[in-house]
Amino acid sequence: MRLTRLINHRMLWRHRAAVAAIGMLAGVGVVGAAAMPASATPPGIPSKATAQSQLNGLRVATQGSLTGYSRDLFPHWITISGSCNTREQVLKRDGTSVVVDGSCAATSGRWYSPYDGATWTAASDVDIDHVVPLAEAWRSGANSWTTSRRQSFANDLTRPQLIAVTDNVNQAKGDQDPSTWQPSLSSYRCTYSKMWITVKYTWSLTLQSSEKTALQSMLNTCSS
Repeated sequence: MRLTRLINHRMLWRHRAAVAAIGMLAGVGVVGAAAMPASATPPGIPSKATAQSQLNGLRVATQGSLTGYSRDLFPHWITISGSCNTREQVLKRDGTSVVVDGSCAATSGRWYSPYDGATWTAASDVDIDHVVPLAEAWRSGANSWTTSRRQSFANDLTRPQLIAVTDNVNQAKGDQDPSTWQPSLSSYRCTYSKMWITVKYTWSLTLQSSEKTALQSMLNTCSS
């Protein structure tokens, strides 16, 4: 029995050493579990009770049309401070040990994607997700907004509307609402529902029946 445990231990050590060597050769990409991940927690995430109250207050309506929609109607990324735009601000906020160059572009750091649990060391592997997608906002009432209001929505750093995540995960999400897309990391669905709800509530956007049902199911998994 002791011999078996010793052999297993050595095999595990060799496996970890091989993984570490591959990571050193790659230089960038997914970081091993030993790396300290960033929290990737946007501001303004409400408690379960507040999110429930907000969900109850949202108006249910038939989803609108995408007629006339263009991402250009939601100007982003805008300059926030100095030479830093919204994307760069979120990369700095959500990352760990982020280093930027003179133009505010991230040259190194670590970014944890709470949607899928991956950690990245290259900013090019990270997208800034609009939690409530721009097209979804358009179908939910933003089609009647001014361009100025749509710009504020697309660059909202006050509410939990922007978050750094794995690029292909963000692309797979597209403009889907929670009735058809939820984070693959089920432990994050509680937080995701609270973010989605408070963004829609704050910006007075509507939601469809299936969306509300999905949000309620996700919110029910929250402990607080």
